[in-house]
Amino acid sequence: MEDSSHIKNAESPVQIEQGLDSPAAITQARRDLSSTPFLSLSSILAKIHAGYFRISLSLCGQALLWRTLGEPTSHSNALQRLLQMVHANNVTMALWVLAFLVLLILSLLYLLRCFYYFKMVKAEFLHHVGVNYLFAPWISWLLLLQSAPFINPRTNCYLVLWWVFVLPVILLEVKIYGQWFTKGKRFLSSVANPTSLLSVMGNLAGAQAAAQMGWTESAVCMFSLGMAHYLVLFVTLYQRLSGTDTLPALLRPVFFLFFAAPSMASLAWDSISGTFDTFSKMLFFLSLFLFTSLVSRPTLFKKAMKRFNVAWWAYSFPVTMLALAATKYAQEVKGGIAQGLMYGLSGLSVLVSLALIISTALNTSMLLPDTDPAILSLPTTTVALQLTTTHS
Repeated sequence: MEDSSHIKNAESPVQIEQGLDSPAAITQARRDLSSTPFLSLSSILAKIHAGYFRISLSLCGQALLWRTLGEPTSHSNALQRLLQMVHANNVTMALWVLAFLVLLILSLLYLLRCFYYFKMVKAEFLHHVGVNYLFAPWISWLLLLQSAPFINPRTNCYLVLWWVFVLPVILLEVKIYGQWFTKGKRFLSSVANPTSLLSVMGNLAGAQAAAQMGWTESAVCMFSLGMAHYLVLFVTLYQRLSGTDTLPALLRPVFFLFFAAPSMASLAWDSISGTFDTFSKMLFFLSLFLFTSLVSRPTLFKKAMKRFNVAWWAYSFPVTMLALAATKYAQEVKGGIAQGLMYGLSGLSVLVSLALIISTALNTSMLLPDTDPAILSLPTTTVALQLTTTHS
């Protein structure tokens, strides 16, 4: 069998396992995959990956945004009062239920994938991009917990759920962070990419939820760990060291995570300190600058926008986190410019989320493509061969 390590798709090389890369094997595998029923459970489990939790991140962020916008403030204007009335009656609960159902379905599907396709999950864990999205479901659950309109943060139920969602984050961090600064398989300088910031966001989401419970020491602990590694990641990515520019063009929307991390940090510190103080404002201004830098370079995302891909959902969550930070900033500053930032970014966040929901509904046939750059180390040919084995 011919010994080559890559095959080429339309955008970028995709690694495949040794022994499965002969032309005959690839051709047969693709035929088997195309003949597999699209809606079969095996096909869905083989194609779905942790990157699909981008959808739940976006929806859970929206639920938290609308809950925050509906909170009563001491200087509410007419528009804020209208938002509070709409929030109380309809929007927040509807968004929360939608986010919960989507996250529950994705979690159950991925749990089944772990059981039936463990090798593929292992391949995600061993990939420098795929491993970072293993944080996404736990961040989603933490955001959903904070946005729940019927769970008081001071209750035992909230505490138990916090531990359930935070422990996997801590375990993943111990493994990944340890490899960054020891002689592990993955040095940070060779594997760092924008999705690495998701590991930081897991800390920040846990810190914010802990602060709302009144667990200040735990919140400060998680916040300090997250910020220390954020600074290291920020410098590494900013320097563009050899090996850090390894993302295919279709995954460039994840560059928006650059400003999502400081936005979440500003929110977490606001919860810890009890006020949107100078440090929170500094982090918010950094987020605003990074956001402006990215949106002023639309050609960077030109290739990613040619055809619908689930990676598009990477746009929504960072914008929502920035809108949340702007909302907290406006509640503290109470100025015209601050109010304009809050409404402008919140409106943009809602529009982006609606556009993604509509695009996804109109492109359901492309939601689980046969060729997806986010499948990463376990390519379509391997998926097809596993599907063939399952159905035979």
